[in-house]
Amino acid sequence: MFQTLALLIIPTLCFRLLGALGVTRLATWQVSFAHGLAVLVLFTGASHFLPDSVEAAPSHDDLTAMVPSFVPFPDFMVYLTGVLELLGAVGLILNRTRPLAGIGLAVLFVLMFPANIYAAVEDIPLNGEAPTPLWFRLPEQIVFIAVALWAAGVPMQTAVSARLRSLVPARSR
Repeated sequence: MFQTLALLIIPTLCFRLLGALGVTRLATWQVSFAHGLAVLVLFTGASHFLPDSVEAAPSHDDLTAMVPSFVPFPDFMVYLTGVLELLGAVGLILNRTRPLAGIGLAVLFVLMFPANIYAAVEDIPLNGEAPTPLWFRLPEQIVFIAVALWAAGVPMQTAVSARLRSLVPARSR
């Protein structure tokens, strides 16, 4: 259950340590998290192409089984999302493409979340293991989305503040 989260946190800490040791490219938490997220989506994206014979990660067939019935061409969609994740990983590493990659991955994480819900509700195993329970997967997904947006440079406090201000009538402020 914690493997995916660890696949973000451990590389991020390693990148940040390198930054503390003088690798200027990794001198901030924001960039270290962007690289950590790139490691995560590199692994998860690659799993979209794995045959069943590889037992270290969910296979293409495992991921296809997660696709809800309302999504057309499930086999193709798994390949497509795998390609998008791999492109997002590369995009997070490059400074000039990081904003687009981060926003693109955040959108992709939102669009793919119904597959995680479907897998949990229908009890669809991944690599022979039970799906991640929703009580864990939802906050985990929120973390991935927030990290992707932060890596993209989207000011989270500003976005949340603007949304909250829009909910309060102008006379009340």
